Amino acid sequence: MFRNLFFQHHLRNRMRDCGGEGGGEHRRGPKFFDSGALRFIVLQLISEQPRHGYDIIKEIEQRIGRGYSPSPGVIYPLLAMLQDEGYVTVAPNGNKNLHTITPEGKAYLEENRSFVDAIMERMSSKSRSAPGDLRDVLFDLRKGLLFNLRGKRLSPEQVAKIREILKRTIDEVNSI
Repeated sequence: MFRNLFFQHHLRNRMRDCGGEGGGEHRRGPKFFDSGALRFIVLQLISEQPRHGYDIIKEIEQRIGRGYSPSPGVIYPLLAMLQDEGYVTVAPNGNKNLHTITPEGKAYLEENRSFVDAIMERMSSKSRSAPGDLRDVLFDLRKGLLFNLRGKRLSPEQVAKIREILKRTIDEVNSI
């Protein structure tokens, strides 16, 4: 019980840091999932075939593309929580742990099938989006403006130059 509560608390905090619920200052990429969606994605991937934690991270990254890569600090506590809840079993496999879905995990997925299918479709449509998707560019712009300039004191001339660049960009986009 304590382990489960600890991991739920840790998972919530890590997801907030990575752009999950609540949003944080240390985002790794654009927010793609709400706090509950990732558990279904991980469980669905394990239902397709037994997986190691690293394989789950890489599979999510591949299916979504550049938009999202969950950190080990989110995935491994989530896997422990799924094990505590009886949805997956863990077996040593070399120096890694292999996670396999249980009948309870399959039933849980089936109870939530429409939600799971919608999430998986969203992942699939994200990976089919054109390279250089505007959301990625806007995220990079936001990161450049907010994160890279944080704590720096800009002169009035630098602020005016940034404002001019952004205004010019807005005008060009509006003219398309």
